[in-house]
Amino acid sequence: MRLILEKRPERSRWMPFLSPLLAIGLTLVVGGILFAARGLDPLHALYVYFVEPVTTWWSIEELIVKTAPLVLIGVGLAICFKANIWNIGAEGQLTAGAIAGAAIPILLPGWESPMVLPLMILCGIAGGIAWAAIPAFFRHRFGASEILTSLMLVYVALYLLDWLVRGPWRDPHGYNFPHSVSFESWQLLPTLGDGRVHAGALIALLVVFTLFIMMSKTLKGFEIRISGEAPKASGFGGFSRPRTLWFCFILAGGLAGLAGICEVAGPIGQLQPSISPGYGFTAIIVAFLGRLNPVGVLLAGIALGISYLGGEAAQIELTGVSDKTARVFQGMLLFFILACDTLILYRLRWIGTGLATTTPKRGQA
Repeated sequence: MRLILEKRPERSRWMPFLSPLLAIGLTLVVGGILFAARGLDPLHALYVYFVEPVTTWWSIEELIVKTAPLVLIGVGLAICFKANIWNIGAEGQLTAGAIAGAAIPILLPGWESPMVLPLMILCGIAGGIAWAAIPAFFRHRFGASEILTSLMLVYVALYLLDWLVRGPWRDPHGYNFPHSVSFESWQLLPTLGDGRVHAGALIALLVVFTLFIMMSKTLKGFEIRISGEAPKASGFGGFSRPRTLWFCFILAGGLAGLAGICEVAGPIGQLQPSISPGYGFTAIIVAFLGRLNPVGVLLAGIALGISYLGGEAAQIELTGVSDKTARVFQGMLLFFILACDTLILYRLRWIGTGLATTTPKRGQA
């Protein structure tokens, strides 16, 4: 007997919804095996990693803080991927937005006005859009792969940030540490209550609701869906592929830039060499785990936010667990999502090894 993949006569109705659950289950199983291989109790380790981060109010607040940027970036990437546009450079667009927005309090430190924060947010969005416009231009004008150009620009943005905080934007009173001046007063996002949850979380919820309505109820949402699923039909319907390309890149870049400025004007409170633990890359997993649906992205963002908190908790409570644990789990989750999505169009079937193989008829291969 051997196991083969057999093409389904038609697309599965249930696997698009079961695939993420199956991927999460496989990630937990393999994660437990990895913990056991390290000599740890797998059940206790998985409890520390996935359950303990949501057992206290403080940890729930931290979960909201980490989920907000994942959701903001993830919904933008979901729109891109829905249109079959592969923007992989959200981490760079987040960094560019943080730099552009932080320029206001750094270059004008004495400006105290209610207009400071709105201007910082607008500059952050503009910075993300400007960085996303570069791969969009090369794709539109020269047909260059947006995967490569957007990804390479990530490292340009990161090195630019590193140069700024170690050079011209370094705090002159910061004892030579590589960071900018700390933001204060009108330069910071308001918090909800006495904790660390800031207004960026409410912005993320508003964005999710708005994009859900756009994708399900408007002509623009239909244009994006049809452009990704049937490009030729999109052209026959009068929809412009270049227009969709620019719209998706501008939307995703603007939201990534918004996430960047919300980070530096929120929990971080200044520019520093690292302002993101990889939110832009993790948001790719969030988009796929959420089935490219804004509401699904919100739920997936919570799940991936737990992975960050779980990684931190595992370092404290479990012996021999490093800070790379969260990335291992995120990588496994992405792998299993892509693998399980194969079952949407194919199904597993056992066949006898002694059976003769038949040549498929023309059109059935």
